[in-house]
Amino acid sequence: MKATLVIENIKNLLTIRGKNRPRKGTQQGEAGLIENGIVAVNDDKIIYIGKGALPDGIEIDETTIVVNAEGKTVTPGLIDPHTHLVHGGSREHELPMKLAGKGYLEILAGGGGIHSTARATEKASFEDLYKKAEKSLNTMMSYGVTTVEAKSGYGIGSFETELKQIEVANKLNRDHPLDIISTFMGAHAVPEEYKGNSDLFVDKLIKEQIPYIAEKNLAKFCDVFCEEGVFSVDQSRRILNAAKINGLIPKVHADEIVSLGGAELAAEIGCISAEHLIGASNQGIEDMAEKGTIAVLLPGTSFNLQKGTLARARKMIEKNVAVAISTDYNPGSCPSENLQLMMTLASLTLKMQPEEVIVGVTINAAAALGIEDKVGSLEVGKKADIAIFDAPNLDYMIYHFGINHTDTVIKNGKIVYTRQGR
Repeated sequence: MKATLVIENIKNLLTIRGKNRPRKGTQQGEAGLIENGIVAVNDDKIIYIGKGALPDGIEIDETTIVVNAEGKTVTPGLIDPHTHLVHGGSREHELPMKLAGKGYLEILAGGGGIHSTARATEKASFEDLYKKAEKSLNTMMSYGVTTVEAKSGYGIGSFETELKQIEVANKLNRDHPLDIISTFMGAHAVPEEYKGNSDLFVDKLIKEQIPYIAEKNLAKFCDVFCEEGVFSVDQSRRILNAAKINGLIPKVHADEIVSLGGAELAAEIGCISAEHLIGASNQGIEDMAEKGTIAVLLPGTSFNLQKGTLARARKMIEKNVAVAISTDYNPGSCPSENLQLMMTLASLTLKMQPEEVIVGVTINAAAALGIEDKVGSLEVGKKADIAIFDAPNLDYMIYHFGINHTDTVIKNGKIVYTRQGR
C-alpha cells in the first residue's frame, strides 16, 4: 500500500491505543507510548503505526509527504468537546464587576451574562457570526485541535437566533478543515418574558423547538443548563427526555455552581456526558460511573470564575468515571480557545497526571461526542487526525505552560496548520 504521508523519527508517539471506548480508572493513565515512532497515512486513514522504519509492503514515492518529527511529541488530534463557539460580541466589560465580587448568577440576574451575549448574537449578521467563529476555529486548530463541539444557546427565547447559530456552525463544518459537531442548547437561560413561569418556556422547547431541530437534522445533541435559578432538575428531565424521544443525544450542564442533583439526573437519563460538575455529589459521581456517563470537566471556567471550588477529577477517576477536558470557550465564563492551557490547568488544579490529561482531550473527548470509533486515538483504520508538538515529551507540554507547543496539525491526512505556515 502506498503512503501519502509519513511522520518519522518521532521522539514520543502517544497513540492512546486500545478499545474504542472511554478510558476509566487506571486505563485513563495509559497513553500508549512508542519511542522512535513512525506513522503512515494513505489518503485520510492511518495504515501503519510502529517503531523505527516502515515495514515492507508500505511504499513511498516522490509524491509522499514526509514529516520529520525528530525531538517532538505526536498525539491524536486534540478534541474540544464543550464550546459555545458561535456568538456575537464579548463581555470584557464584566471584568470590573467580577473583580468587585459579583458572581455569575448575580451578573446574570442584572441583565448581563448570557442575556448580554444573546442581544449581541441576535443583532449580529450570519456573516459576522461566521467570520468570528471561523477566527476562533483557526485559533483552536493552531493549538492542535481537530474536532470541536459547538453549542447554540444565545437565542434565549429567540428560536430564530438559535437556528442562526446552528446554521453558522453547520456551514463551518462544511467549509472549515476542522470537524464541528452541533448541540442544540435552547435551554441555556430562561427568557425575560417567561420569568415567573418558566414551565411555559419548557413546554415551547419540548413541543416546538426540539422536534424541529431533530426533524431538520440540525444538531446531534441537546443540552440544558440544570442550575439553581435557571432550569430545575424536573424541568431538565423533561427537556432531556424530549430530546431522546426525538432522536437527539442528551447532554447536561450539571452542578456547575450549586450541587443540585445534575450528575444524578445525567445518569438517570443516560446522558452521554455531564459537563462542569464542580458541585457534583458523591452519589452523583457513583451514579455516573454506574451508567457510563462521561464527565467533561472545564478547569478554565473554574480558574476564570475564581470561586475557589473545583471539579473533583481525582474522585471521579478513582470511582471509574471517564473524564474528558474541554475549554468551555464562551464570551463570559471562559473566553479562551487554548486547549493546551486547559490541559495544564487540569493537571495543576484538578491534580490529573499528564497521561490522564492527554486521554481526556483525545479518546475520552471523542467518546463524549460519540465518535470514538473514528478519532481520538492513533490506530490503523482510524482517521488521520494528528497533532505534532515541538516538545520532547508530554510532561514538558504541560509543565511549560502559556505558550503554543504546536508544530504541525494534520486533519484527514492533510496538513492544515504548521508553525512555519508552509
